[in-house]
Amino acid sequence: MPSFSHGKIQMSKIKVIHVITRFDKGGAAENTFLTVTGLQSMGYEVILIRGLSYESNMGPAETKAVESCLEDADRKGIKVLTIRELVRRIYPFGDLKTLYKLITIFSEERPHIVHTHTSKAGILGRWAARLAGIHVIIHSPHGHVFWGYFNKWKTRAYIFLERLTATITDRIIMLTSQEKKDHLRCHIAHENKFTVIHSGVDLSRFSDARDDLDDTKKKLGIPKGTFVVGTVGRLTHIKGHKYLIEAARKILLTRPDMTFIFLGDGELMNDLKAQAASLGIYDKVKFLGWREDVAEVMATFDLFVLPSLNEGMGKVLVEAMAMGKPIIASNVGGIPDLVKNEENGLLVPPEDAEAIARSISILHSHPLKRRAMGEKGKAIAVEYGADSMVQKIDRLYRELVGG
Repeated sequence: MPSFSHGKIQMSKIKVIHVITRFDKGGAAENTFLTVTGLQSMGYEVILIRGLSYESNMGPAETKAVESCLEDADRKGIKVLTIRELVRRIYPFGDLKTLYKLITIFSEERPHIVHTHTSKAGILGRWAARLAGIHVIIHSPHGHVFWGYFNKWKTRAYIFLERLTATITDRIIMLTSQEKKDHLRCHIAHENKFTVIHSGVDLSRFSDARDDLDDTKKKLGIPKGTFVVGTVGRLTHIKGHKYLIEAARKILLTRPDMTFIFLGDGELMNDLKAQAASLGIYDKVKFLGWREDVAEVMATFDLFVLPSLNEGMGKVLVEAMAMGKPIIASNVGGIPDLVKNEENGLLVPPEDAEAIARSISILHSHPLKRRAMGEKGKAIAVEYGADSMVQKIDRLYRELVGG
């Protein structure tokens, strides 16, 4: 346990257990991985508990990348525990079994801190920690499910559970100020329970991407000189990809020298391909699935678009900005904290294909504007490095354990 000297905390090794439902290559899991590895390097004893990510629909390449991350964690001394029943959907028998397993692990390991991530792991993990007598309980929602995900009654049930579980939570970490405002608007907890810590990004991967663009385009089948509009993210409803495809049809009618790239995998892959085919633009849209060389592919983008319907922060925006890409993104969730309209990008209403098409047309026609936005984005991205995030989490842990 920590000891005290002259009013300041002299820390022995602090044990912290992180719990997340889906450990895939999505933003929440990437954030969690950077956090646990960063804390381990700072001298914490770290345990990671995860589900098997059944609902992520990961392809072979993404699965291999996740396994590589888990092997890396093991090499660094992080104990990884898997609970098969920990899934995103409501699963009464499995949820009770998960709760029991979490209580057992927490009771045996006796961590100083339990830190949960995302909604399902957040509910079960925090109550298990409370029942196991853990003194410090922290939660990172990585966005929220207050709108855009479920029907009215299911959403109300989630909000009720979040309010109830917040009463046993010491601190809730928000990725952006807007996410905090959304939680306050839904009366999840008192303002003093929230701390804003931006999601960290390994910026070097993206700012240092210097592959031969013409060679990469050739490998991807993109004609030389083509204007490339790209997006990155899991192909799921909340990401709003269908509106970008609609926008692509509108703009290709007058500007056929464009290619649209969708980088990512997910349950809507076939639906989105069918949509592009039905609109007669399939030859102008490339669905690349999940790839290890994300930075190299993103380097070919002239413009980055994120048409999400709801977004906690949009870590991929930081990655795009680190590469100097101008942004078009939905004016929802935490996105406006990153994308300043007319500075490093353009904000559009969600579910508005016409606005996306109009914005693409504007930036396509103004290369100097794109360049200026890209440079502004680079300056903003520096504030979102992984080291900065881990240091802020470290300070929060020390404050709560010391107190």
